[in-house]
Amino acid sequence: MFTLVRSRARTAALALSAVAALAFGTTTMTSATAAPAPAKRGPTSVVYVEVNNNSMLNVGKYALANGGGNVFDVAVIFAANINYDTGTKAAYLSFNENVQRVLDNAATEIRPLQQKGIKVVLSVLGNHQGAGFANFPSQQAASAFAKQLSDTVTKFGLDGIDFDDEYAEYGNNGTGQPNDSSFVHLVTALRANMPDKIISLYNIGPAASRLSYGGVDVSSKFDYAWNPYYGSWQVPGIALPKSKLSPAAVEIGRTSQSTAGDLARRTVSEGYGVYLTYNLDGADRTADVSAFTRELYGSDAVYTP
Repeated sequence: MFTLVRSRARTAALALSAVAALAFGTTTMTSATAAPAPAKRGPTSVVYVEVNNNSMLNVGKYALANGGGNVFDVAVIFAANINYDTGTKAAYLSFNENVQRVLDNAATEIRPLQQKGIKVVLSVLGNHQGAGFANFPSQQAASAFAKQLSDTVTKFGLDGIDFDDEYAEYGNNGTGQPNDSSFVHLVTALRANMPDKIISLYNIGPAASRLSYGGVDVSSKFDYAWNPYYGSWQVPGIALPKSKLSPAAVEIGRTSQSTAGDLARRTVSEGYGVYLTYNLDGADRTADVSAFTRELYGSDAVYTP
């Protein structure tokens, strides 16, 4: 049976949140200059890492046996949170201690991946406080949060932002229910702030079904969108070309190798350009990873501790 509810979100969402330092000052970390990765033909491979439990550096330990290219093209830090300040009645970006550690140690946690040519993106998730991407009460409020996101990308030298509209619990703390304008304003402002960075959509929650408002459709402002249900095939309901979509979703070590291979084969045969994986840990997952790299790239994976 398909896994229709993610286990990963609960752990990060319930972790103790530390308010992000949003008065960034003048010092920023720029992303490392990427060395050209060996050529690889096939879909973009995306992997989420639960940094409460695992190191981002695990992403860089997998290469293709044939040609030596990176197995993973985009690594997602899971996850920052959108929290709610009951005093100011405003949403703010928050990092638990593990996310904060990764960001503060970008030189050793993020730059080594970027130097291999791997993009590093920060996922943002609800945190049971009523604040979410779909209930900003005004364009100004949405734009203010977008600035927090883009400032974070700039400060820590990241390659983009991933939206995951789960666990917001809209209505908590007197917050509003989802509205049609909120996410459109947020994505519009974020894209204006960072025109050349990645914006991706974990295709779930009220925000994912509210991509158009007042004659503005923000679908084209996303670089990628993917299926949120691991072990299954579901085409995201967003007007993007196949090259930017992942109907396949795999949890490494829990989705069977046969299913991972079947989903990869279908990704290629049906012409989709992205393959989503989740929960890469520190174990040697060569067999699990090779199950999909053989179908995506015609090569086994090699693990280097």
